Amino acid sequence: MKHLLFVVAGAAIVAGGTSSTRSLAQTAPQNDRADGPFARIAFLRPHDGKTVDFEAGYMRHLDFHRQVKDTWTWYGWTIWAGDRQRWFIYATFGHSAASLDNTVPPADDERDNVSNVTPHAEFAGSGLYEFLPWLSCGTGVPTPSARIELTTVDLDTGADKKFEEAIAAGQPPPQTETLWYRMVAGGAAPRYLRLRPRATVSAILNDRSALSLPDTVNSFVRKTTIEILNLRPTMSYGLPTGRQ
Repeated sequence: MKHLLFVVAGAAIVAGGTSSTRSLAQTAPQNDRADGPFARIAFLRPHDGKTVDFEAGYMRHLDFHRQVKDTWTWYGWTIWAGDRQRWFIYATFGHSAASLDNTVPPADDERDNVSNVTPHAEFAGSGLYEFLPWLSCGTGVPTPSARIELTTVDLDTGADKKFEEAIAAGQPPPQTETLWYRMVAGGAAPRYLRLRPRATVSAILNDRSALSLPDTVNSFVRKTTIEILNLRPTMSYGLPTGRQ
């Protein structure tokens, strides 16, 4: 999945237990070294009128991953609500820094992308993210639920530590699966992502206390975007079974 870098998590391939068994780490690490786990998240924008061709081409690209026996899990989502409606997101979670050096053969991956994906879509952004367990409830590998809320937060320069402290202090620890990630490469920094996997749209909307950020972050947040995504099992690879 060249060009695309997307989110982080706590297990290499298979998502860990249910959200009710996951706990919140209360204390942030005391050093600045990125320990992971890491996630890669990327965006594809299908060309106008080419959605069907894009989806067929992307599924052919997943066949390439099967043929080379890729051991990573790839999530595929379509944006259902947001300015980027119908864009496609693919992501992989739960990787150590070292494992990011051991992907499928990059040249072969690029060749297959050029053949099957790029004729029908534009690569529209990617990022590498570190999972933040002290702000989260969950392992960092999202449950492959039918819906997921994606919140993107862009901050003023240098406000990352203040933001993390405000999130930790400004609201109770989340009791349902809520995963925070800090971008380490791939765009304007500082940037954070929050994922909230849920079975239904109503489950997302009914938890209104989790939708907003603490008022204490308003002075250094430049932009907040909230989108709802649909899981695409046929456009995913290696998802844990029985959890959709």
